[in-house]
Amino acid sequence: MSEVSVCYSDDMLSGVHLKMASLCARAVRQSYSLVAKSALSRAPPRLLCTASQQTKEEAEKPEQSAAETLLTEDKVRLEEQLKDMTEKYKRALADTENLRTRSQKMIEDAKLYGIQGFCKDLLEVADILEKATESVPKEEVTSQNPHLKNLYDGLVMTEIQVQKVFTKHGLSKLNPDGQKFDPYEHEALFHAPMEGKEPGTVAIVTKVGYKLHGRTLRPALVGVAKAP
Repeated sequence: MSEVSVCYSDDMLSGVHLKMASLCARAVRQSYSLVAKSALSRAPPRLLCTASQQTKEEAEKPEQSAAETLLTEDKVRLEEQLKDMTEKYKRALADTENLRTRSQKMIEDAKLYGIQGFCKDLLEVADILEKATESVPKEEVTSQNPHLKNLYDGLVMTEIQVQKVFTKHGLSKLNPDGQKFDPYEHEALFHAPMEGKEPGTVAIVTKVGYKLHGRTLRPALVGVAKAP
């Protein structure tokens, strides 16, 4: 009876040992599971999501490349448009400045030469006054001939006043006697050998000329000396 009890006790002990070993193994597995979960929970999110992010980035790379290409094309197109508009603006600005300069020049010329036609008509009056005074015999202009003297003095005074008005408005007389012939200011009526005159110079002035602000209004009619 005692032997049976001892055997029974050994079997019981073996069962208890097996049960305890099973419980220990389970506890170890649970501990490993808890440690792994704890380690995973403490790991940074970036490390946990590296694989998923890499996959996502690989999927987004083609889309980003297409977007960057589109933005680059738009940038190039806009830069070309800006360059074209800048060139057009510069040309328009230059054209406007040229137009303003030409308009200003036209206004100034109109102020200076607007009386050109009127001056040409007055030149004939000045020519007549000059011829009238030259035609009067100087020996007849005396106090014994008061009427002629008064008429002559009136013509001279009128001629002087006309020349003053001409000078005031920029009209000057051209009397090139003895000067070198200039086709821009003189009109040659004839060429003839003249004693004591250098060839190419004005020998005779048949009609004086006039200039308006430096521009020839009427060339002087002259005879030019030439070599014999």
